[in-house]
Amino acid sequence: MMTPMDIRNKEFKKGFRGYSEEEVDIFIDKVVNDYEKLYRENSELKDKLNSINERLESYSEIEKTLQNTLIIAQKTSEDIIANARKEAEIIIRESDENKRKIIDDANQNVIKVNKEYEEMRKQLQIFKTRYKTFLESELNNLDSYFKEI
Repeated sequence: MMTPMDIRNKEFKKGFRGYSEEEVDIFIDKVVNDYEKLYRENSELKDKLNSINERLESYSEIEKTLQNTLIIAQKTSEDIIANARKEAEIIIRESDENKRKIIDDANQNVIKVNKEYEEMRKQLQIFKTRYKTFLESELNNLDSYFKEI
């Protein structure tokens, strides 16, 4: 690609009925100025394009990082939910076991109390019978004593 300096330094051979040197110089100056302007703009646009491409790459990296972070967050969320469910199942299972144990203990206590109650009733019945027998015996002794008098 030609530079503005290449255009400015270009020299033409003079011919027999050549162009007006002044007009050619004015035209070349105009072309050089326009070309310099276009050359600068082109250079600036290339710089901007490079800058934009760099930022685009940076944004692409950020996007990848965010996607990876999102994937990790989703996995972590799923793991937390799964762990919470497992923990809830364990708590429910333990509470069911505790409930059964409490009910079994209560049933055992009821059976024990019923046995004690039955034992006490038997003891009371035995006591009543013995006391009744004793009283009857004493009454008989009293009757006998009074018969003798």
